[in-house]
Amino acid sequence: MIETKDLSKQFNDFVAVDGINLSVESGQILALLGQNGAGKTTTVRMLTALLQPSRGSARVAGFDVAKNGHDVRASVGVLTEHHGLYMRMTALEYMDFFGQVYSLAPALRKSRSENLLEYFGLAEAAKRRIGEYSKGMRQKLALARAMMHEPKVLLLDEPTSAMDPESARLVRDEIARLKSAQRTIMLCSHNLTEVELLADKIAIIYHGKILIQGTLEELKKNVFGLPEYIIRFTGAWDASRLELPSGVKIISSTPTHLKVRVEAPDQANPLLLQRLTSMSAPVLAFQEEVRTLEQVYLKVMAETKGKEYVQ
Repeated sequence: MIETKDLSKQFNDFVAVDGINLSVESGQILALLGQNGAGKTTTVRMLTALLQPSRGSARVAGFDVAKNGHDVRASVGVLTEHHGLYMRMTALEYMDFFGQVYSLAPALRKSRSENLLEYFGLAEAAKRRIGEYSKGMRQKLALARAMMHEPKVLLLDEPTSAMDPESARLVRDEIARLKSAQRTIMLCSHNLTEVELLADKIAIIYHGKILIQGTLEELKKNVFGLPEYIIRFTGAWDASRLELPSGVKIISSTPTHLKVRVEAPDQANPLLLQRLTSMSAPVLAFQEEVRTLEQVYLKVMAETKGKEYVQ
């Protein structure tokens, strides 16, 4: 549904996007992460056929962004950082206006407008001018507008920005529902916890280049290597007597804990636990050291900038 090959954009001497290769299947969510100015917005604008690539190509919903701009825009719903809300309109007028832009029949415009405004908790404010809305209400209205024509592809820039926790949860649930309906979603967000919950694939962009991409587990493995496990004891225990299974290496040790790196956890961990038990080791806990997306992101960025990563 989204495929780019060497996608690039240059403004005079400034290279905003440099050779991006991405592939997102139907029903997948790709999260594009990066600092402000990294190239995320420029990428989204090319994928919506609002900017012509300087080099390379991109196809969205089967259409070439350079050759079939009208078809691309008809297939995509977009939530941008700056929503373009018309403050003198009411929410109903605004939704109806965009329904007309997408050539929806009057009855369909009315039903979809009412259903979306109800879903996002805006029904009671539907006849109020948008200029009277709070920032969070405007965010929800912009997302409702992006879904007005039931697009195959959604490009969402900070979709839960400025929302209260309840509204943000509602939007996350809706994004997950849209994914299950075989829609393809590209999500730009600084909320890494949110990305962990939603994304099937993650790409980190810096100065217009993709530094790393893949599933969260693939990123963890690429950045941190083999998984590590922490074994805690209820009291002091001498681990020097322990015969380690093949593929297990001790990283650190104290009288009350062990930290090990394991090549094949499915095979080695049961054997390791069995040996600890047979030696009457006072095991309190045996758990994997959790690596979060935030840790992955910070380590990748630190190494890219030539800095030491501090956990």
